[in-house]
Amino acid sequence: MSLDGAFLSLIKNELTAKGLIGSRVDKIHQPARDELTVTLRGFKGAFRIAMSANPSAARVCITESAADNPQSPPMFCMLLRKHLSGGRLLDITQEGLERVLAFDFECVNEIGDIVRNRLSVELLGRCSNIILLTEKNGEMRVVDSIKRIGDDVSAVRRILPGILYEAPPKEDRLDLRFCTAEEAKERLLAFPGQKLEKTLIKTFEGVSPVLCREWAFYTARDIDAPCGCLSDKERFQRFGFFLNRLKNALSGEGTKFVTVYDKNGKPVDFTFVSTEQYGAAMVQKEFDSPSRLLDGFFSGRAQAERMKQRSGDLLKSILTIYNRTAKKLELQKDELSACGEREVFRVKGDLLSANIYRMEKGMNEITVDNYITGQPETIKLDVRLTPSQNAQKYYNEYKKLDTAEKMLTKLIEKEKQELIYLDSVFDAAARAQTDAELQEIRLELSGEGYLKKGRNKTSDKTVKPLQPIKLKSKDGFEIWVGRNNLQNDRLTLKTAKGEDLWLHTKDIPGAHVIVFAKGKEIPDSTIVEAAQIAASNSKAKGQTKIPVDYTKVRYVKKPNGAKPGMVIFSNNKTVLVDG
Repeated sequence: MSLDGAFLSLIKNELTAKGLIGSRVDKIHQPARDELTVTLRGFKGAFRIAMSANPSAARVCITESAADNPQSPPMFCMLLRKHLSGGRLLDITQEGLERVLAFDFECVNEIGDIVRNRLSVELLGRCSNIILLTEKNGEMRVVDSIKRIGDDVSAVRRILPGILYEAPPKEDRLDLRFCTAEEAKERLLAFPGQKLEKTLIKTFEGVSPVLCREWAFYTARDIDAPCGCLSDKERFQRFGFFLNRLKNALSGEGTKFVTVYDKNGKPVDFTFVSTEQYGAAMVQKEFDSPSRLLDGFFSGRAQAERMKQRSGDLLKSILTIYNRTAKKLELQKDELSACGEREVFRVKGDLLSANIYRMEKGMNEITVDNYITGQPETIKLDVRLTPSQNAQKYYNEYKKLDTAEKMLTKLIEKEKQELIYLDSVFDAAARAQTDAELQEIRLELSGEGYLKKGRNKTSDKTVKPLQPIKLKSKDGFEIWVGRNNLQNDRLTLKTAKGEDLWLHTKDIPGAHVIVFAKGKEIPDSTIVEAAQIAASNSKAKGQTKIPVDYTKVRYVKKPNGAKPGMVIFSNNKTVLVDG
């Protein structure tokens, strides 16, 4: 669901009504590659404005959520701070119902001159962008943008530093705030056989698919109705009534900021009028402002996208190490398979020793009776060696393979444990929700020698250990969940007591979960609840009938030299739950 121009006009009205005009830029952050937060402070307080050019979550709104910011601000963020910090907001403009919102600021440049800078937020689907402009000789020129668009990306419209800014091309569409029902009917009846919903999108600017479906449904009680239905007087009257309803909503009368959820509670659509098209298949929730609607609709998705961007390099590094280890394991298994031939060399050594009296130096082979098979066997000899040396050569080969088999067996077991460990680290990194969690995982991998400790990176001493996820069961028992392997170790081996309950998904990477008994008997209902938490904080999340082992903490031990998070346990039971 994308933000349309009509809804954007309501956001603009809200920002203006909040008294943002005249406020000054206080803080600028770039929590993700294509996302900004600009804090404006004025007489009515401070407001944090979220701006996103992410195609799946493009928006502008007031936000109450504070996103984690990277330790080092990106270059575009630093550029904005240079040009906009302390600037006074002069105006917020939108041309028609285009999906472009422009913030004009009065700023002071590096030599003390007053200049006019503009932050243009273009919410154009895949072409969404946030562009910093400055006025020179009455023209707006690009300073830079959150996404640079060169000739290799678009031959129609470039966005590069220093060039003259060109607004997105505007199509010949009607502005629903100022057109009449008759004007709309004339255009729509030019395509009588086409679906009314689709043609409305092409006819009006700034309207979303969900709004047009609702318009078509209200007009003909059928979202698949053709444009030709407007020839019917009653349907045309309904069409005109809905048009007036939209006009009133955009002017602030009867506006309802509605989010539509499916039966699983997942947000599906949003608009600024109540909807009837879904019937009982969906659930509606009304918000008291357009910003709160957008903040609620996109916040979870934006957070997931931010973490996906930030964890991408770490996950790639872990996957590279995992694949390298898996490849090494396969090679070792092949070598171990070859070691199975060692008995052949021992038998040949025995046969040569038993027939050494028949051998002479300079022979290149000898045929002897194999006492195992009872058949004659020809054995190759090295002409440079004496008979006894030839026999010893085969014994040495046998000893070499025998030693290799013992070593490879240990190495293979070690590599298997290493793969299990790396799988658990990958799972923890994939489930991470904050930069602090990712940083702790990086420190863990550095401590284990998988990653190099780069210069100017946060050291182990300066990173404050994270707290586990703390929950409470319906029966009132505290349940703590480890976020990563280091925290799993601290939680299980140091924080938890012997009579507390320990849970973990059976043979599946996941978090350690502790139920604190505090001298009480833990009921089965809390055990099942804790098992569900363990399942949802594991690699098996979303699956059904997930086995979860549980036992008292005093039965959980850590073997000497084991990797972080790796433990052994006994006296356990298993429960099946859904994740």
